Amino acid sequence: MINLYDEAANVVGEVTRERMRAENLWHGCATIVVLSLNGERVYVHRRTDIKDIFPGLYDCTAGGVIDAGETPGEAAVRELREELGAETPLTFLFQTTYVDEWTRYHAWIYETRSDGPFTHQPEEVAWGGWMSLDELRGRIEDPGWPLVPDGRVVAQEWLRRTSSR
Repeated sequence: MINLYDEAANVVGEVTRERMRAENLWHGCATIVVLSLNGERVYVHRRTDIKDIFPGLYDCTAGGVIDAGETPGEAAVRELREELGAETPLTFLFQTTYVDEWTRYHAWIYETRSDGPFTHQPEEVAWGGWMSLDELRGRIEDPGWPLVPDGRVVAQEWLRRTSSR
């Protein structure tokens, strides 16, 4: 079960993940940008081919759907631990929304710093590695690079908000 949200980002109930996907219901996601300790690189990974949404595409954040009864902060800690095996302090940055024909959700964006090592969750992460901020900017602007659509939008907003980098 996951939290069901309204358009204003209020929890209004609980729903199964399957129903949320089938009916494209509003849900919540905790999203974490993982920077190297010096802040010059971002950890990027490729999703496994068995993911229920955007399989096999690259992502420049860790994260996932907020479970029933969970706060965005609790979900961020859990998702970072599950996907990358990391337990590092998180800083909340901003909240935004994402909508396309397959999904619509409220995203709470966090940032953390770590040089790893990371332990990938085999069901979710097929590959991971570091990318410089300049390379990430270039990849995000390249419509041919197979980046998850929501990750592209979130990363563009993150880079815009943190343009001093």
